[in-house]
Amino acid sequence: MSEIRIDDLKVAFDTPSGTVVAVDGVSQRVETNGFVSLVGPSGCGKSTLLAVIAGLTKATSGSVTVGGNEVTGPNRNIGVVFQEDSTLPWRTVTENVRFALQIARVERSEQKRRTQEAIDLVGLKGFEESYPSMLSGGMRQRVALARTLALHPGVVLMDEPFAALDQQTRLFLGAEVRDIWRRSNQTILFVTHDISEAILLSQQVWVMSYRPGQIIDVIDVDLPDERDASIVSSQRFNGLHNRIWSSLQEESMRGFRQQEGAA
Repeated sequence: MSEIRIDDLKVAFDTPSGTVVAVDGVSQRVETNGFVSLVGPSGCGKSTLLAVIAGLTKATSGSVTVGGNEVTGPNRNIGVVFQEDSTLPWRTVTENVRFALQIARVERSEQKRRTQEAIDLVGLKGFEESYPSMLSGGMRQRVALARTLALHPGVVLMDEPFAALDQQTRLFLGAEVRDIWRRSNQTILFVTHDISEAILLSQQVWVMSYRPGQIIDVIDVDLPDERDASIVSSQRFNGLHNRIWSSLQEESMRGFRQQEGAA
């Protein structure tokens, strides 16, 4: 069981200009083996919410449980893939993926097996001895994903992992992530600014308001399980896109006005 349950979560930070409430009153659930995308305007608290679920940030009030256990700190059952390139430039693909297993003190023979399994899973077979400088940005993100998957986490949190990539590469890697999810039966919460990406990947999309971040809409993505980029031209896809954009538009404008006023 790797269900994510968020109950009345609030996260506030003290700053020189006063207390900033980043997330407030969020209560949601990602079912075991579910795939949910979270969208919202810049600065709304999406990454903060992910950090609390990952055990990297403390909640001010409320709680998060994963698999029935309250999150109080980093947990090996929760893997995180960040936006930034996190590959170690002096290590090969194999060494980068194996590094996480070494830190986790997995047995040496098991390290080798899991490393190759994860490399094969993300489509990097044949690049085991390559260094990050020899790889494209998309391939380096595959290395980061493989390093997370090698730990066999029940939950994978992804914080805009493809934001720095071109649209074609994003679509390709998104399809790969969805395929990996279907084969691995992991629970995924995926943060993105891209509405189309959210719809293509997910079973459900959460829309977050501008700060303090609250979930203002939950959309079930009732598209076929087998889907690719061609589905973006369908009437149902456009209907989902329009609904999400309608929820986001006013919040994005509110955030823009607040940021302008603070400048």
